[in-house]
Amino acid sequence: MPQPIPRKLVVLGDSGVFGWGDPEQGGWCEQLRRHWMGTPGGPVVYNLGVRGDGLERLAARLGPEVLGRGELRRQRPQGILLAVGLNDSARIGRPDGRPQLDAAGFLFGFQQLLRQAQALAPTLVLGLTPVDDAVMPFAEMLWYGLENVRRYEALVEEACLEADVPYLPLLESLLADPRWLCWLDADGVHLNSDGHRAVYERLRNWPALLQWAGLELRCGATASC
Repeated sequence: MPQPIPRKLVVLGDSGVFGWGDPEQGGWCEQLRRHWMGTPGGPVVYNLGVRGDGLERLAARLGPEVLGRGELRRQRPQGILLAVGLNDSARIGRPDGRPQLDAAGFLFGFQQLLRQAQALAPTLVLGLTPVDDAVMPFAEMLWYGLENVRRYEALVEEACLEADVPYLPLLESLLADPRWLCWLDADGVHLNSDGHRAVYERLRNWPALLQWAGLELRCGATASC
């Protein structure tokens, strides 16, 4: 009997998706890829994170990246997971400098991105992760701030609610843990191995993602999937 063709999930984003900061497990996306590879019927995960990407650069590569993953009789991927916005929130040159992409432009662009993604495949969105203001600037020129991150994650949530796109907020749940500063790399921007693990644990148990993957009935209320 022929084996069913697994679903394919394209994960698009920045260095967080890429797994930067986690030399042990390769980041939360890589951990999800490995986990599903060992799960009967688990989807195939394509990690398409690019360091430094913001909304505009991700939007420019969305179509080619998704359509270029049509393996097996050119079947296009059945799902898209987006994780972007942290780099857009950073201010240039000083703490009160202009953001890389202002809030109004980010919201409009994210609304457009969701429409483009939904036209290609069912789409899900991941929220933003904390930063440590005290060790800025990053790369001697970018000022990431927790309040800016909070503002941009709220814009992501607003766009997802408007478009009826499944959305997993991360920022407040991570900040609620007293260990959150220990989950950041020394640069104050990237997650370390423990931080990536914390995101992975939330992601792999996200009901919307399990439902998309067709794994929710098997997993039930356990954390074993």
